[in-house]
Amino acid sequence: MPSREAVTALIAALALALAGRSAAQATGSEERVALARRLVDAAVARAQVKVRYDPSYVRLPYPGGDVPAGTGVCTDEIIRIYRAVGVDLQREVHQDVVASPAAYPRVRGRPDASIDHRRVPNLMAFLSRHGEVLPITDEPSDYRPGDLVVWDLQAGHIGMVVDRADPSGVRHLILHNVGAGPRIEDALFSWRIIGHYRYLPAASAPPRQAPGPPGRACPAAWPPASGSPPSGRPRGAGLRPASSRAPRRARPPPILFRRRRAVGRSGPGPPP
Repeated sequence: MPSREAVTALIAALALALAGRSAAQATGSEERVALARRLVDAAVARAQVKVRYDPSYVRLPYPGGDVPAGTGVCTDEIIRIYRAVGVDLQREVHQDVVASPAAYPRVRGRPDASIDHRRVPNLMAFLSRHGEVLPITDEPSDYRPGDLVVWDLQAGHIGMVVDRADPSGVRHLILHNVGAGPRIEDALFSWRIIGHYRYLPAASAPPRQAPGPPGRACPAAWPPASGSPPSGRPRGAGLRPASSRAPRRARPPPILFRRRRAVGRSGPGPPP
């Protein structure tokens, strides 16, 4: 039978191990929240940039390649947001496509680092494999700042939830480019949602400070690690309206129809 001293030492060792594990989990949760904040800051800053919607195929350098800064589509905004916090989705997606090409529905023939990551279905496949797949609901508070939302629009449309809210203070706004450049709009339920993800990988780059557009932030809406609403807080609580005026409702612009006439051009173009 072990001595009392041995039992005491064992209990102390177990307590120390549990304490270390709890501290590591807490640190991980804090890092996730901090990364979500940085992603949203980068998304809000994108609304200040003038971008002409252009779905043309462009041969990109790899890694770190991007289409010209004044052009792009919805996926390019997501790529630029993540790159601002040190995550290169071009590299991440390309490496996964090379490793598991059958998992990617829009990869035809050899993987192409210039276009594969710019296609919404491929981003959905990557996020399903390496991110968190979250429920699709009609409850606004289930969509947290930093989440990625995909809609059934054309060949797919993607945007990021930001920390601004509609005047009612219930629904978060979306940073996306549906044809008129990156904008923050009340677009969460503008189209049928087909994907809801959270992708918070480790990132090493320091945050970039950039001014955001006029509006009031929603500090109480940041997602805890569990993704559940804060304890004791009703759904939607803590959200503040972005302005006293009703935000612009997102709608497909005429440029989306112009893209249909360009289908016969050589080179694959990304969906919106």
